[in-house]
Amino acid sequence: MTILASLAKAYERIPDAPSFGYSPEKIGFVIGLNPDGTVAAVAPRGEAEAGKKSALPMLVPQPVKKSLNISPNFLWGNTAYVLGITAREDKKPKRLADEHAAFVRYHLDAVKNTSDAGLAALRRFLDVWTPSQFAEPQWPADMKDQNVAFALESDRLRNVYLHDRPAAKALWTEINIAEDASKAVCLVTGALAPIARLHPSIKGVWGAQSSGASIVAFNRESFASYSHEQGDNAPVSEAIAFKYTTALNAFLSKGSRNRIQIGDASTVFWADSDATTAEMAESTFGAMFAGVDEATQASKVGDILKRIRNGQPLQEFVPELAEGVRFYVLGLAPNAARLSIRFWFDNDFALLARNYQRFVGEMEVNPPPRDENPALWKYLLETAVLGRSENVPPNLGGEWMRAILTGTSYPLTLLSTVLMRIRADKGVSALRVGILKSLLIRNFNMEAPVALDAGNTNKGYVLGRLFAAYEQAQSAALGPRVNSTIKDKFYGAASAQPRKVFALLEKGSANHLSKVATRAPGYRVVLERAIASIMEQMSPSDEPFPASLSAQEQALFGLGYYHQRNEFFKSRKSESNAPEDAAQCPQFQIDTTSSCCST
Repeated sequence: MTILASLAKAYERIPDAPSFGYSPEKIGFVIGLNPDGTVAAVAPRGEAEAGKKSALPMLVPQPVKKSLNISPNFLWGNTAYVLGITAREDKKPKRLADEHAAFVRYHLDAVKNTSDAGLAALRRFLDVWTPSQFAEPQWPADMKDQNVAFALESDRLRNVYLHDRPAAKALWTEINIAEDASKAVCLVTGALAPIARLHPSIKGVWGAQSSGASIVAFNRESFASYSHEQGDNAPVSEAIAFKYTTALNAFLSKGSRNRIQIGDASTVFWADSDATTAEMAESTFGAMFAGVDEATQASKVGDILKRIRNGQPLQEFVPELAEGVRFYVLGLAPNAARLSIRFWFDNDFALLARNYQRFVGEMEVNPPPRDENPALWKYLLETAVLGRSENVPPNLGGEWMRAILTGTSYPLTLLSTVLMRIRADKGVSALRVGILKSLLIRNFNMEAPVALDAGNTNKGYVLGRLFAAYEQAQSAALGPRVNSTIKDKFYGAASAQPRKVFALLEKGSANHLSKVATRAPGYRVVLERAIASIMEQMSPSDEPFPASLSAQEQALFGLGYYHQRNEFFKSRKSESNAPEDAAQCPQFQIDTTSSCCST
């Protein structure tokens, strides 16, 4: 099913979905009118947010799509159109006057023959209103440039507005059906219907224009075909255009549980099933990639996620999710006035769960990260300068997410980016090592151990372990509070061009071990045996320190370093209960495979 068709179908099950021709818009003030057109009240609508009031959404007639043209909305609009008032210094007086005049002319023509009391009150108000009447205290200064709507004062007190009146709805239906709208076969439904010339704006995409952007738009001659204009180039009926944009705006809205942010891609997701099963699938997907809190962890969704991560087939514990639940994931990113499709997943939820299990298995590393279920955005922060979300490389999040959903190879830029960040930050974390390990397995079909593999002979992995051993010798000799460790100075060069660095490190390690001997002779033996056991894994026929390492070997270097470094930490914890000089204690012997003392 196409993106537009699946969104149009999702519209049908959105709770309290607006009727065709209406949309939720932020309205900051309501002007209450008496039947004679005089102003009874100017009432604010808002809630406190970040130290200021934020306008509340209201279901109003769908706004026209503005560019540079002057086009008023029906029965509502900002104060520039409705009252001829603005606080913007950059708006030219002629433009302001033209906008207000267009609003007045449009509504006087629409309601000239009405007998409805509310619409008649609006007509009388517009007949006598002039911008010079805007003055405090009746007209507050913070009203400027906000959206306003109208109501009869008696209706306003009951939260009924002018556009809610039956006469106004009937008039809007008449206006909304354009007499000159061309008819064609809709690409989504296959039925002959009036074609939408301009599709409603899509709002809420991170980084896109605040006024909204479009997925389908043709605003230049180079985009047109056979002299068709705008929507005639890709005919979509007005009803379908309304449905798919309404559903997408609902998914992208603030507080929606159907959206997550993946790098620069605003990601929405939804299921095609009955309400209960769809909600379960959507909540599970959100927990997979956005993380889980304590409440979710203790809920049914938390239990489902735990079982999925443990590799259990869905059929064993939630058969309703394993059979016939179609799932959709759409990634959107800004592109001027348009939206780019970063990725699109359209398949069964069971397949998605299997691909997610593969992702989790490939990411597994020991010791694991502190967070038991890291969200994808936490992994992406490991690729960003200073660990800031705005510094995540463009396209990387979307390309990686697509690969996870479909089970295909990861983008190679992920490998180069993580290696670069490790060299720049001198930080080899569990999350970064997990990314490197998964890349080696998925993209290069290489073996990458979860925990320390003392028998692994790969040059990169062995040199990473050796580098960790040299660092441990330095720490044991000089204490943990060294201003600059060998990792801070040499990790980048050691992982890329070992021959330039390791000979120097070998000499420095000898000096460090001699200092360790004066403090803890037994631990010197531990370190010497550990270094010797690592060196034994190098092939005697090859150069022990190659001139360079490939990107894959650099990834294994980081993995080996991480495993060996944490093995030393584990060993030191076990030694805390042992005698200070383990080498002199006959009850302890050196285990060279794990580089620690054991009984």
